[in-house]
Amino acid sequence: MKSLLLGVLLFSISNLVSAQTSSPNQTRSAIFAGGCFWCIQPAFDKAPGVIKTVVGYCGGTERNPTYELVSSEKTNYRESIEITYDPAKISYEQLLDIYWRQIDPTQADGQFTDIGPSYRAEIFYGNAEEKKIAEASKEKLARSAKFKKPVVTEILPATKFYPAEAYHQKFYQQNPEHFEAFEKGSGRVSFQRKTWGQ
Repeated sequence: MKSLLLGVLLFSISNLVSAQTSSPNQTRSAIFAGGCFWCIQPAFDKAPGVIKTVVGYCGGTERNPTYELVSSEKTNYRESIEITYDPAKISYEQLLDIYWRQIDPTQADGQFTDIGPSYRAEIFYGNAEEKKIAEASKEKLARSAKFKKPVVTEILPATKFYPAEAYHQKFYQQNPEHFEAFEKGSGRVSFQRKTWGQ
């Protein structure tokens, strides 16, 4: 009888372990604004655990915003990126570490040579946990003495994210020469190298 019960128990545990390992991981999404959305997409695309990235618009209220509307600087939308990721392979905190290295967190009026509300850096949190992690990450960066000026990147609740037009998606792959010239000309690359040694 004992051996029968032991066999049933082992069978149940085996099935449970098998179900846990064979079930697909739940994906999550994160939304960040960091100036020109062309320029922040490559770093996330390269990160292990990131499944998909889409550039677009977040932070405003108008429905179905277009690039023309957002770049008019008459809305609250910001050029943003939505990142779909596997939390078993990369954490939200690790995504934030990548994000901080793509921007100048001390600049409040935009990012680098892109000036205006639509280019301001922002972390859009989707829930209380993300807000807490983002605030802790920002505080950690501020205490690091990496920057002489205050870290001013905002942390605000996410609104509906709208994907940008097709010609903006993976722009660094669609137009590599134009992208490289723009990225360097904006001062972003030199800032990253000076700050992070990239």
